[in-house]
Amino acid sequence: MQRRLPLSSITLLDGLAVAATVAALAGVVWSPKLTNAMARATGNIKPVEVSVDVRHLQVVDSEAFLDGIREEGTVSIVIRNQPAGRVALLSVEDISPPLTRLLRDGTVLEAEDTSPAQALHARFRLKADAETGLSGVVFGGTKLKVGSPVELEGRLYRVNGYVSGVTLP
Repeated sequence: MQRRLPLSSITLLDGLAVAATVAALAGVVWSPKLTNAMARATGNIKPVEVSVDVRHLQVVDSEAFLDGIREEGTVSIVIRNQPAGRVALLSVEDISPPLTRLLRDGTVLEAEDTSPAQALHARFRLKADAETGLSGVVFGGTKLKVGSPVELEGRLYRVNGYVSGVTLP
């Protein structure tokens, strides 16, 4: 003899347990890792090179600072105040403008500024895997476009800059 449970025997606690199970399953289906894996499988994720310009850094020894960044090899990136993980550092270079002087005869003289109070301007070239589509490049769940504010963080520094270039190799 088979016994049936009437619908009236389902309690509020049973309903909450079913709702929690459905919510957990929905979280698994729409999780960022699963979405990222699906994008990688469909070929939407491609390697992207990003240039980030950082202006007016006050550092004591700019060459030692840049060498330390190069040795580290990776940086943590935050795009529009959203953490996006660690990315590979391709290069970092000093893009500080030279001192220029216009002479009376119309010639322009350029010289490197060697004063210790000089502010450093640097360009970081980064490489990461990002989702590409019709709307642009999506990195770490955030659209990445030229002009986007970015924070780069290493072991001994945290600097703010702006995306100055996005290229798909």
